[in-house]
This record gives sequence, structure tokens and C-alpha cells, in this order.
Amino acid sequence: MDRRALIGLSKPGPAKTSGGGGGGAANAYLPLPTITATVTRPGGRRGVFSVETGVDVADAALRLRAEQSAPRLRAAYAEVCQRTAQAMLPGAPPDILALSRDLQAATDRVLGRAGARLLLGTVMAV
Repeated sequence: MDRRALIGLSKPGPAKTSGGGGGGAANAYLPLPTITATVTRPGGRRGVFSVETGVDVADAALRLRAEQSAPRLRAAYAEVCQRTAQAMLPGAPPDILALSRDLQAATDRVLGRAGARLLLGTVMAV
């Protein structure tokens, strides 16, 4: 037991379940910070391309790997978003299907195997 959690000095960690009962699905979602990149807007001005992401991992061992690899996931997602932003024409909407395919491929590459599902939130270019 973490005594610091009892007195409010730290956030309590995820609940640990013993055995194979339910509860694993409740902790399957791993939110990640918003990824941003620079785009060219009509008229040559600079804009921001932002993508909200998360990962859904049902397998406990793969989820632990995803939590430990969160910095690598963010770096891989930033690289994909930068490439996507550079390829966008000024004023054109982003290609969400290609973006999600590339982000899922980056997820699988970083984690070393398939099994984690990329979840997209808001994708916006302003």
C-alpha cells in the first residue's frame, strides 16, 4: 500500500486486480497528451495542426509496455503528425484515414506487436 496516497501527497495508482476477473477492461484506456505540428495556412501564414490520441490496450502485459513506452509513443506520433502536416495543402482538411493508419502502424512498431488500438479524439488544423 502506498502511504502517500492515504495522506494525499500523491495520486493513487491504478487498482491492481488479482486473478482473471473483470476490471481489466476498466483500465484499458491510456490517454496521451495532444500532439501538435505546424501547417501552412492560405496566404502563407503558419497554423497549428493538433491531434488528440489515446491507446486502448486490453492485454495487461501489453498495457504495462504501453505505459512504459508512453514517451516513445508520443515521439512516434509527433513524427507522423509532422509528416502529415507538411504534406497538407494550405486550407485543405487532413486525411483522417491515412493519419489513423500511420498512427496505428507507429503504435504497433513502438510496442513491438499488434494488440493495442489507437483512439483518435479531435483532429484540427487552424
